[in-house]
Amino acid sequence: MQIYLSVTPAHQSAAARHTQNLAHVAYRIGQNSTLLRQNFQSRGGLLSVSDLDAPQIQDPAALCAAVGRECARRSYAGVVLDFEEPPTPDRRAFVQALDREAKKWRLFVPQSYGADAPEAVMFLCSALSGGNFREYLREWGKKRGAEKLALDVERLRMDFPLPCPSGVGTPLSGEELQKRLTANTFFSPELCARYCTYTDGGAVRFLLYDDAETMNRKVRIAEELGFCAAFFTWPEAEDIAGKLRW
Repeated sequence: MQIYLSVTPAHQSAAARHTQNLAHVAYRIGQNSTLLRQNFQSRGGLLSVSDLDAPQIQDPAALCAAVGRECARRSYAGVVLDFEEPPTPDRRAFVQALDREAKKWRLFVPQSYGADAPEAVMFLCSALSGGNFREYLREWGKKRGAEKLALDVERLRMDFPLPCPSGVGTPLSGEELQKRLTANTFFSPELCARYCTYTDGGAVRFLLYDDAETMNRKVRIAEELGFCAAFFTWPEAEDIAGKLRW
């Protein structure tokens, strides 16, 4: 399994002290189907392109060709599509064009684009608030093939009311989590995460969260099940990077 760290150019030097397997979050889609790049120095790793505030991709083939030239120029081994917007026809066409070139590079795509890129590696988010983590990964391995799956290791920090029929909690910052943590914390083997309860205004609430140990455990489980890669992100890993497995 390859373990990557997604990082912006501003934090590249700090991240490189922990691993050279970097996904460079430095690219976005520009006008006229161009590939825009921040000014930075790098060779090797992965090219990560965002669709945030991107215009319509009028020529998917041209954008695909631009990605290919950048990969060749900087010796990138693959392409990460950091697409957060809902899928649109133009983005789907671009993903399909990249997937047709799959022999030239390894392509990593969000789950929402998995059907558009059957040859690509699809991300699965590690942050589960219900069910069984290992079985969740195992079932997806049966559906797509574990060798075409990568674990997106999201640092879970959630606050839930009890009871919580919806299963949807409130995301917390690291500082907010620390303020709510109690001395009595526990580990859930099913969710592969830590948890505790606390009282707020007479109501009992439930905290579910990750630390370096649980994040490493999730990566090990994915590796045991045959996943080809796992990704950490620098903003979530910075304070625990020395404890993570690289």
